[in-house]
Amino acid sequence: MEEAKWYVAHTYSGYENKVKVDIEQTIENRNLADQILEVTVPTERVIEVKNGVKKAVERKLFPGYVLVHMVMNDETWYVVRNTRGVTGFVGPGSKPVPLSETEMQGLGMGFKKDVIVDYEEGDEVIAISGAWRDTVGIIKAINNQKQTVTIMVDMFGRETPVELGFTEVKKK
Repeated sequence: MEEAKWYVAHTYSGYENKVKVDIEQTIENRNLADQILEVTVPTERVIEVKNGVKKAVERKLFPGYVLVHMVMNDETWYVVRNTRGVTGFVGPGSKPVPLSETEMQGLGMGFKKDVIVDYEEGDEVIAISGAWRDTVGIIKAINNQKQTVTIMVDMFGRETPVELGFTEVKKK
């Protein structure tokens, strides 16, 4: 099987997150998780000052673009290319060109080191930031590549999986 590489998909401006969600949904529906490994909209945390008030916000590094870590073949090309909001891949003509390792490092990606965390599957953790702040859950899975944990939280009386970044949780 061919090696997965990072490709850049061009989207309508403002549709980046919708495209990410739609591609992830298609991956699930078509069982392509082994071919399309990750979809990301690179962001950076910046401080904005509005009306004299400082506020930390996430800003897209590349408006109009989504990065896709995938094995390029006819099916994966078709899935991404035909996602609503995608106008094409970056590359000459219709030929997608993968990002080089140097370009990936420039984006702060590629060669991701495994992060040592002080928790493991089955541990109880508490969310320390974000929308799930102060939520307690049991770790169901740890994804070193994406640097996320999936925790099970009780929502409306049902166990529901929630994916959070390594830095968003701590051991309870």
